[in-house]
Amino acid sequence: MWKDSILASEGVTGVFHAAAGAPGATATLVVSSAGVARVDTAGAIFAQAPLGDLDISDRLGSVARRVIFPDGGLFETADNDGVDRLTGRKGPGFIASLERFHPRLILFAALIVALGVGVYRYALPAMVEIAVAWTPPAVPALMSKGALQSLDATVFGATTLDKERQHALLSGFNDLARHTPRGLAGYTLNFRSGGAIGPNAFALPDGNVVLTDELVALAKEDDEMIFGVFAHELGHVEHADSLRRLYRAAGVTGLIMLIGGDIGSGAEDILVQGAGLAALSYSREQEASADRYSVELMIKAGKDPTAIARFFRVLAEELGDKDRQDFFSTHPDTPGRIEEVERLAKELAGKD
Repeated sequence: MWKDSILASEGVTGVFHAAAGAPGATATLVVSSAGVARVDTAGAIFAQAPLGDLDISDRLGSVARRVIFPDGGLFETADNDGVDRLTGRKGPGFIASLERFHPRLILFAALIVALGVGVYRYALPAMVEIAVAWTPPAVPALMSKGALQSLDATVFGATTLDKERQHALLSGFNDLARHTPRGLAGYTLNFRSGGAIGPNAFALPDGNVVLTDELVALAKEDDEMIFGVFAHELGHVEHADSLRRLYRAAGVTGLIMLIGGDIGSGAEDILVQGAGLAALSYSREQEASADRYSVELMIKAGKDPTAIARFFRVLAEELGDKDRQDFFSTHPDTPGRIEEVERLAKELAGKD
């Protein structure tokens, strides 16, 4: 016998399902002064249990509340205030309060953005340095192999340079490699027809350096300019710039996935297959450091330290790169770099 019950008019109206998936029936939820909850309609009791045995969903905006009885019966209602009144809850939860009070939501979003900026600005660079320091040699080798295979399959063609020309360029490349910490065994020169990439040279993390026929043609017979480019690319390898940009891309991808979920197969292509490695841009600091390395290495090898500046000047004249815009995404601010390379070469030459 139901005793000390609250009147039905004081209850909460909703829909009751006797079991998961069962048809619903309009019913009223009431709670007695003894703390017993009951769902009934027109005197017929659908479910009854102590209030403490019920599983009551948290309040979240205007989302319907669910009251689940021990026997599996489910009562649903949009009357959030009524459920809070009957069950003795104090009102909307934290998330619901944020949803109803927009200034707090704005503050919460601002805190999330600030956290993301902080991680990107301070934590990510530190994690990148740790990852670079602990990367075993097999990892950059696999990345480089995947990148080169992908480019060979989609962009590059076989070189058209004759064997004599290849030998001359390879000889100069080897002269430079001998003066690096890795030594001659740490580098491999690859000749390719650039296709859509055009005149370019770039280094992969494992020491593979790619030189396109179009860049050789752009330099004409001035091999010293090409050697200056080689020295620049060797600088990127020695400084592990490719690994740093790859790990940074991975970190940014992780932040995006944390905020927005899966970003698709493009991330997998860059992070796992390595196909997008060559498309990742170096920072201005990395480029400046590689320029300095080129000047220093060319001096060690007895070659013209201003050769790469001369090459940049050819780019500016031949390709119209005169307004401090890059002609590759990986080689920014050509006029400014010419000035700095020439200044640095003069400074270092004066110390000898």
